[in-house]
Amino acid sequence: MSAVSGPQGPLRQYLSLLLSLDSAKSGLFYYVVFTQTIKAHRHLRARGITATVKELYTWISQQIIRLVLMMPSTRKKVTAQMDQAKLDIENRLVPKGANVTRHLALPSDGKPLDWILQEMDKMDTEMGGSAESWREGKLSGAVYHGGDDITKIIVAAYSRYCVSNPLHPEVFPAIRKMEAEIVAMCVKMYRGPSGATGTMTSGGTESIVMAVKTYREWAKAVKGIKEPEMIISTTAHAAFDKGADYFGIKVHTIPIDPYTRQINLKLVKRAINPNTIMLVGSCVNFPDGNQDDIVGLSALAKKYKLGLHVDCCLGSFIVPFLEPSGLALGSSKGRYKLTPFDFSVEGVTSISCDTHKYGFAPKGTSVIMYRTAELRQHQYYVNPSWPGGVYASPSMSGSRPGALIAGCWAVMQHMGTEGYLKSCQEIVTAARTIADAITDDIPELYVLGNPPASVVAFASKHPKVDALEVGDGMSKRGWHLNGLSEPKSVHIACTRLTLPLVDQFIADLKDSVKDALVAPSGKGSMVAVYGLGNSSAVGPEMVGQLASAFLDAMYKA
Repeated sequence: MSAVSGPQGPLRQYLSLLLSLDSAKSGLFYYVVFTQTIKAHRHLRARGITATVKELYTWISQQIIRLVLMMPSTRKKVTAQMDQAKLDIENRLVPKGANVTRHLALPSDGKPLDWILQEMDKMDTEMGGSAESWREGKLSGAVYHGGDDITKIIVAAYSRYCVSNPLHPEVFPAIRKMEAEIVAMCVKMYRGPSGATGTMTSGGTESIVMAVKTYREWAKAVKGIKEPEMIISTTAHAAFDKGADYFGIKVHTIPIDPYTRQINLKLVKRAINPNTIMLVGSCVNFPDGNQDDIVGLSALAKKYKLGLHVDCCLGSFIVPFLEPSGLALGSSKGRYKLTPFDFSVEGVTSISCDTHKYGFAPKGTSVIMYRTAELRQHQYYVNPSWPGGVYASPSMSGSRPGALIAGCWAVMQHMGTEGYLKSCQEIVTAARTIADAITDDIPELYVLGNPPASVVAFASKHPKVDALEVGDGMSKRGWHLNGLSEPKSVHIACTRLTLPLVDQFIADLKDSVKDALVAPSGKGSMVAVYGLGNSSAVGPEMVGQLASAFLDAMYKA
């Protein structure tokens, strides 16, 4: 027995080990298949069969076109065209010629103020413009000028606190106090409950990115979510995609209703799964100035215990004043009604608001607000063991310009409730006058959705009129508007600078429509760039290359 059993003992152990390894491999295989099946099911459920098929079709088309573009003759032609487009971008941004003065190294001796101001004047001339060209007012957003009196207040505040840094509150206690008061004023403006709080940031993008980071950390700590997902609409600001890209979060982009321009709540509900950390609504969105159904999103957020962020960066100091001004009820024709959007909606857990837009504060200031201080904790970065000392910061930045905080605080004190109320009434009335003129007097165009605030977007309903061609026509008449896609459209964000130019805008728009109908050129910048984006499966990729070329040119001295 012993002679037989001796060799069989190790053999049995070896076979048992093989079986164990084989079982482990099988178990691992089935685990991977199971988890990937769950992910595929969630993706399919969120996108739907039609959208998933479209995504697959687009991906296959991209691969085929890329193979075609690899052919020498095709690649040579496309490369030549792209190189020319990139050169055109550079030529528009970077001054050329031997007469251009370039400052590529520090001067050996410091220059006096008079020389510096003269050199700035020379730069404006070399670039074919002036530092004051924006005063003509033919802009869509971009410059949210509150008036020369506000500029003087900002400059005075900035001068007083130009070296201040909130990173050192014990050195600059007044700046700390002003920042806290700015947040408190915004929280009250957005009807925050007791305990609601927030922080300041450098702008709307940082406010949104911080919200995305906060919900990722909150979901990890409270729900144990390690593969976070978020749900946004196609009209949500690109900063949400940016934040998701930075922080490794999967994004489900939900289509909007083509008529209301609001996110489709049925599709939102279908996209929610155990990894969902947050929902997003806009009031108002950037592309067409419409408002999402925040009440409907709130109900979903409460039901599934999710964060709900409302992006009011563009609505800022307009939407909170629509109700007290009487404009929230819309017009007599039933247009432009505002629905609840702030902390009075119970499921709203955070709101972003740009003070540097319709708050008229200096550029580089925004506020991110949270329903609770506990939620805000997840935004902070704290490193207690750094050799340089305990490091703690509320947002992305470490050192921050306290002078901008002082300027923001000063402007808000100067404007007051009555000042912002008056500003809201004037700007929204201007936007609605433009929207009414498009709806009632320009049959070739239509207004996208039912915009309640300061932004109006228009598209074409005439088969022979291209909205982007109309936008190029407005550019020829000196207007700087925003071209959009899906559908091809153009928008204007009205500001105080727009107020005296409303009638001129409407007249120029009518003339541009006539030109687009009778003699379209098809060569304007809006047609070229935004048209390219939808021209083929790799159109967006080509636009991306041009956008990168634009950024490269920005840093070419």
